Amino acid sequence: MKNLSKFEFNPRICRDQIFELQRLLQSRRFLSERDDILPFFRERQHLSAFVSSFHPRIIRYDRIAFEFDIFGDFKSDLVVGDSVTQSYCFVEFEEAAATSLFASKSDRSTPEWSPRFERGFSQIVDWFCKLDELEKTDSFEDRFGSRSIDYMGLLVIGRSESLEPRERRRLRWRRENTAFHFVIGSP
Repeated sequence: MKNLSKFEFNPRICRDQIFELQRLLQSRRFLSERDDILPFFRERQHLSAFVSSFHPRIIRYDRIAFEFDIFGDFKSDLVVGDSVTQSYCFVEFEEAAATSLFASKSDRSTPEWSPRFERGFSQIVDWFCKLDELEKTDSFEDRFGSRSIDYMGLLVIGRSESLEPRERRRLRWRRENTAFHFVIGSP
């Protein structure tokens, strides 16, 4: 099991690592999740911690783990947390390719969401289902130092330069309007 490690964030090192990320993104149009993206972020912990700045309650980037085991069933590529606010960002990395977000179908004028995107999104849903199921347990407290935490998920995927305006709007709408509230009907 990969545990959360204590971490001391350095913004100067992070700034240098952001420039390294820019160079990587400019060097190739396709980046593999396993061969390029995961090793790159694993070697740059300050940049990895900074990814969690999307979570509004993470002020200190003082906990970090790669391939974090979510109670034996799932693994998050990266988890960054703030041990004081008990806030955590769970990150799933996917490939960076022109077709990572949308896939064209010959019989449709509007591209569908790609299988990679849907798989990454579904993984985050599964993680949160498991976290919700085990919240308030001793095992949960052993992992996070609290029986409940504030958490969010982040899917890092694709390349923006290949997106048409329509797909940019669809992606923005999904990002801003998707909530995890489901009603399941029964007969």
